[in-house]
Amino acid sequence: MTHLPYIATAYGMTIGLAVLLGTTAALRLRRARARLAAIDRPARAGRREDQ
Repeated sequence: MTHLPYIATAYGMTIGLAVLLGTTAALRLRRARARLAAIDRPARAGRREDQ
């Protein structure tokens, strides 16, 4: 009896989960940066240069 299928499945699930978590983190970061830029843009536009 070989343990290769179990080991391959465990590694595959680990790599798949790591890719999934990394992808969702990158997408959330991109979305958060876009929201921050949208919030920050009007505040910067309203400032005067001499202040």
